[in-house]
Amino acid sequence: MEYRRTAVIKLDTSSDDDSALRETVEQFKHCANRASEWCWHGDDGYHVTSKAKAERALYDSLRDETDLTANLVQKGIRRAVEAVKSGVERLKRGESTSKPYFSADSAVYDKRSATFHRDHVSLSTVNGRVECDYILPDDPEKPPTKYVSDDDFEFRMASLQYRDGDWYLHASMRKVEADEESSEPDTKHRTVLGVDLGVNNLAVASTGQFWSADEFNHWRREYEKRRGLLQQCGSRHAHDNIESVGRKETGRFEMHLHRVANELLEEAVENDCSHIVFENLTHIRENVPEATWQHVWAFRRLYEYVEYKAEEYGLNVEQVPPENTSKRCSTCGFTHGNNRSGESFECQKCGYENHADYNASKNIGFRYLRRRQNADDGGAPVGVALNRGTLNVSGEYSPASDGQNGSPRESPRL
Repeated sequence: MEYRRTAVIKLDTSSDDDSALRETVEQFKHCANRASEWCWHGDDGYHVTSKAKAERALYDSLRDETDLTANLVQKGIRRAVEAVKSGVERLKRGESTSKPYFSADSAVYDKRSATFHRDHVSLSTVNGRVECDYILPDDPEKPPTKYVSDDDFEFRMASLQYRDGDWYLHASMRKVEADEESSEPDTKHRTVLGVDLGVNNLAVASTGQFWSADEFNHWRREYEKRRGLLQQCGSRHAHDNIESVGRKETGRFEMHLHRVANELLEEAVENDCSHIVFENLTHIRENVPEATWQHVWAFRRLYEYVEYKAEEYGLNVEQVPPENTSKRCSTCGFTHGNNRSGESFECQKCGYENHADYNASKNIGFRYLRRRQNADDGGAPVGVALNRGTLNVSGEYSPASDGQNGSPRESPRL
């Protein structure tokens, strides 16, 4: 049996927190209103009610226009689409309505943009994360303390709202009680797809699929040449052309990255994965020193595309620390700088050889497994998806069919 409650929690914020939250909410409203304008299209009877279509059209521009995280941009667009849907239903009933406009100081958070604790919350803002303590009644039986302090109630998502000079979290909480006749633990299998990002291969999955960076690198060099020639001219016309080249470059790369993101998601679905795991991209320039600024931009864009598209498939997208994923042997765990040489990986201890990026992708997935080992998984088995089976946290390989463990497919997708 499932119980749902909404806990209205007052937040204790500092002046810096307040400033960051105010700006975040303003930019969230900007996303929602821009999306509403685009979806409504005027009073000609044509209105867009597809979240996917709105996101494809607006996501990139709104990411450039704001400092919001990908998840908050997505939530802003979706808030507008839901409001437009409601307006369309009213029109169908012959009721008077108009284009939705968002003026209330509020924003929508889920577990990707907020970390909910029992005494405080960590929220993504335009100035990074802020942590706000809850202001709760002392009486443990009085809401919202009754639900917030009960570990059986799980935070789902929340609406952040500013009212009368204070910030409130309207948190949606859920409690699931198993029927007495069927109190078996949840043992739903979870499978992880590890993904390594790089300069020669934009992405390599732990299933052995490769997405080559040849096309990306070719056009990157071509656009650099065009900009260089135009810069030598130095005229106003040349300057305008440089901006035009930049727009074409961005458009071409975004289309390419959308395609790679879609194929990554398809790869996860085909292998019955529940999680897609990347390295943390915060210090990507340090971890991939040969990457240009275009590569760094592409890595972050690709991650964002996968993250916001994953919800459609019911997939979770995670990041793990990047330390030593390229130096660690995915077979025996031995870590040494000499294990990797360019794109080749050969373990100095056990002799395991393979493509370095493929080895890294397995390590990324395995790192997430080790992190989940300490979490309460209810006994659910977890494994890293490989090309012919799964690898569990103990390093045990379970083949899906006959074949050897750990070799990339002979015909990787390029």
